[in-house]
This record gives sequence, structure tokens and C-alpha cells, in this order.
Amino acid sequence: MTSAAILAALEPAALRGRLLPDHPLADLTWFRVGGPADVLFTPADEDDLAAALSALPAEVPVTVIGLGSNLIVRDGGVPGLVIRLGGKAFGSIAIEGETIRAGTAVPDMKLARATAEAGLDGLAFYRGIPGSVGGALRMNAGAHGGETTDVLVEARAVDRSGALHVLSHAEMGFAYRHCSAPADLIFTQATYRARPGDRASIEAEMDRVTAAREAAQPIRERTGGSTFKNPEGGKAWQLVDAAGCRGLTRGGAQVSEMHCNFLINRGGATAADIEGLGEEVRARVRETSGIDLHWEIKRIGVPVR
Repeated sequence: MTSAAILAALEPAALRGRLLPDHPLADLTWFRVGGPADVLFTPADEDDLAAALSALPAEVPVTVIGLGSNLIVRDGGVPGLVIRLGGKAFGSIAIEGETIRAGTAVPDMKLARATAEAGLDGLAFYRGIPGSVGGALRMNAGAHGGETTDVLVEARAVDRSGALHVLSHAEMGFAYRHCSAPADLIFTQATYRARPGDRASIEAEMDRVTAAREAAQPIRERTGGSTFKNPEGGKAWQLVDAAGCRGLTRGGAQVSEMHCNFLINRGGATAADIEGLGEEVRARVRETSGIDLHWEIKRIGVPVR
């Protein structure tokens, strides 16, 4: 379905959010690569999101993006409706006692700071995750000894028909870097339970996390964070290094010299360069170790043929 046809199908819903046809996505990702969305939609609130989904024809694909930190948008762009949550409706944090409710557009780092300022412990690990709450829910994001599953109580979501769901922790089906909630659910809010703590100690832990990231990861480069999931009982970066891939290049893409489980855009890279380099790394690791690395970075859209 063309962008014009998608807009026409959504017109009766009288949406209040922004609908942008043929909108470039590269600037919305940390890699700064990729083609356009057929239509990019930023809903005004949860009701607006539900209205759009209920009006959208079933054959139109729906893709959700967040801060774009763990994402490759392929060069041919993303067909259908691309949804990006934002604004006050999805970007606010409310704290009541030891309970925290955060919209899924809230950056993980902002959530960590807010809970620390409230003297609540348990979410400091989010300081080391350069994504948003929605992505953290979808992949059970974790760092520095903490994971989303450790602190989540429940999550709100809207399904493809526009119906609202509230999922308990058990219904999220968390595993390592994985959530087994239905793929068509779009998370809108997360509820966390923290524990009382000393603000100074929590902030000191967050400073430690920040320093560790800056010392070990190429965070000032155009990167997508950790590229591959750690295999059971091992470290992805060690396998990549042992396969001789540190510093390996393809076009404008490179395996980071600083941390070889990171790919970087050295300037002028295409999405095909970055994804192709990742696949070359996977092949070399498979050849040298017999281990099949799995992508942690999400890849969406269609390649240029």
C-alpha cells in the first residue's frame, strides 16, 4: 500500500498526532543510516494510538521505533506505518512511594536519574542503557548486573486491533534479552517497584556505570550498542576478537577497535555496509569457534537490491 493510501485509510480516524509520509528515518537512529518510512506516525496519546491501529487495514505492516539506539534501518526504507512514541503522554514519569510509572518513550538514563533523585534503588543499571523504556521491555534490557525483569511489575500495551492490555510480570515471559509478549503489542507504559536507598550511594553507583561505559565502549561514535547477544557461558566480544575481527571494515562501517562487539559508522556507511559487516563477523566466528552469534541489534526495513 502506498503512503497516500495509508493516509487515506487513516483519515476517518481523525487522528490528533503527526502523520508524515515518505519520512526519512536515518536521523532518528544512532547509526544515521537507512531509508524512509512509508508513513511515520507520532500519536498524541494512548487513545490516539489505539484509534490509528483500529483504523489501519490489516495488510499494512506496523513497525515501532524508539530512540533508535539499537537499530539498523535498511537502505530501502520501512514499508507501512512506522510508529514513534513521544511527548508528554509517553514521556512522563510518576513516582508514588516505591512504585514508578514511566511512559515507554522515557529514556532509560532519565528513568535512572529520576529514581535516584527520589532515593529509590534498583534501577541504577538503566544508566548504562542508551535506549528507552519501550525497548527495555521488548528485549529485557540489562547492564551492570541488573535487568528489566528484576524490577518490572506490569506493562500497558495496545494491540493491532486497538485494544488495551495490562500484562503482569509473568505474562511478559522474560528471558535473556528477550520478551515473549505478542509481537503486535505496542508498549505504552511500564510500572516498576524499587526499594528505598541512599541517594548519594545510588548516584555514586550511576557515576561508576557511566565511567565504565566511557572507558570501555565507543559511546561517542555512531554506533548501535552491543551488536550480538552473549552466547550461553561466553562473551560475544571475546569470540569476535578471537576470530580476528577487531577493526574489520566494510565500506564506511567498522568493528570498533575499542570494543569489538560494537559496530560503528565511520562516516558514509550504508545500512548494507553495517549489516553486511555484522554478517561477516558472524561467519568468521562460526568458522573459528563453531558458535552462531545472534543479533542483539534490531534490523528493520528492506534492503536496496
